[in-house]
Amino acid sequence: MCMFIKFQKENSRDESFTTKDDLMTTLLRIDASARVEDSYSRQLGDCFEASWRTRHPSGAIVRRDLARAPVPQITSETIAGFYTPAEAMTDALRDATSLSDALIGELQAADALLVTTPMYNFGIPAALKAWVDQVVRIGRTFSYDGTSFTGLVTGKPVTIAIAYGAGGYGEGGPLAALDLVRPYLATLFGFLGFTEIRLMGVEATTGDPQALETALDAARTAIAALAV
Repeated sequence: MCMFIKFQKENSRDESFTTKDDLMTTLLRIDASARVEDSYSRQLGDCFEASWRTRHPSGAIVRRDLARAPVPQITSETIAGFYTPAEAMTDALRDATSLSDALIGELQAADALLVTTPMYNFGIPAALKAWVDQVVRIGRTFSYDGTSFTGLVTGKPVTIAIAYGAGGYGEGGPLAALDLVRPYLATLFGFLGFTEIRLMGVEATTGDPQALETALDAARTAIAALAV
């Protein structure tokens, strides 16, 4: 089964996501599957990327493959650096937050974001969570005034391709309540300031091969159409 969900905040402007044919535009691609080969989420990402490349022949694609080059978990020094004013940063704290700086720089510089991920044990892979913990940073990707939060990553869409081993995770399905991937990622990117969040999923990747191929064909077509 192929499923697609789009979240768009009220009063957001589709014009923010129109193509910039006369300018160089950048796609940031994050791959989270531990499977470098034979990954269904990566396959969907490849279809999106190919369609995006067709629409942006002079565009740049920045890749973060979290299986080939895992992002380390944050440490106590990283957290301390996140909450230390710039004027009080030491060399050790700057070193501890340097990767976070680089990853946030990639995210902020991109015009569009593509995330491909499988579901592992009802949630996202640890590799993706490690990336999330490096980029969700007060004063850089969100602010807090003591009462409310404001996302600081704005003006770009995110497309998320998800692969599920079993079927039934779609809306109204018998396993829908166990899908912690879609609501988590939708909440996360909305928190960071994204106003257009597109989630594409393919289910039952461990099921009947013929049914899977039919679902993959539909998902490939659907996700390619999202590459604006």
